[in-house]
Amino acid sequence: MSNRTDPPSLCIQDQADWGLEPLVAALRESREHTHKVRHNGRLRELPSRAVLEEILLGLAAAMFPTHYGQTDLTDESIDFFVGNTLNRTLNLLRGQVRRGLLFLADDDQWTSETLEARALEITREFARCLPDVRALLVSDLHAAFQGDPAATSISEILLCYPGFVAVAYYRLANVLYRLGMPLLPRLMTEIAHSATGIDIHPGATIGRSFFIDHGTGVVIGETALIGERVRIYQAVTLGAKRFPANDDGSLQKGAARHPVVEDDVVIYAGATVLGRVTIGRGSTIGGNVWLTQSVAPNSSITQAKMCND
Repeated sequence: MSNRTDPPSLCIQDQADWGLEPLVAALRESREHTHKVRHNGRLRELPSRAVLEEILLGLAAAMFPTHYGQTDLTDESIDFFVGNTLNRTLNLLRGQVRRGLLFLADDDQWTSETLEARALEITREFARCLPDVRALLVSDLHAAFQGDPAATSISEILLCYPGFVAVAYYRLANVLYRLGMPLLPRLMTEIAHSATGIDIHPGATIGRSFFIDHGTGVVIGETALIGERVRIYQAVTLGAKRFPANDDGSLQKGAARHPVVEDDVVIYAGATVLGRVTIGRGSTIGGNVWLTQSVAPNSSITQAKMCND
């Protein structure tokens, strides 16, 4: 028999007095007055990260039903599943779009009626783009299968490759970004970033047949332009070299500051490409290269030398 005596559990009367009343008051003063950070100084219905995660899963299931939806779907049940999933998911998205519209610069124009109408319009425009998004994603799947000798099937890429997940979420977010919704797409790509370690800004422009192999640590900036059939590996950065400022010292928003990567380029692991430089068509950038200048088409860049084929 043990002689150990367990400490008694804390009862309500044993809990410390935290002095909550003045603490809550001080936090209110900070929140409402001295350190106010609310958008336009007013309380807002914020978009929900949890709901956006559900939306992304629903959209993935609608585009690839047996891989991301239900594995036992039949020819008789699959269309019903897709329709039901889209109906539920697009209704959720409309609610998030409505919340996101409140963060636009001219949000004072909204009445409840115009807000709902615009949210519905944007969601319908987004929905019409889904077949085109799926076509792009199928081109990305084929690029992955052709570019990775370890890939045994398209299903393996869909189920196992974090690079495909990140690109799929980016392509969905990019549609909303082009429809004038800056906040929701950022949340969507950050969901992908958290899950995969791949950080793609939704404002980047990426052509078809794009493949990120392995992927962890990849960063692609807002104004990057990437052509078709581009392949990049883990820890690649397509970033900005410097940040232009306005006369008052504030950073310029949206200025073109990230690389242009032309068609059929391969960028190997750990390479860093900074600034509005152009990587010419058909070039290969070796691992761990630090590049801040443009290179001609069909160039081969390594740490030791730069040469044209």
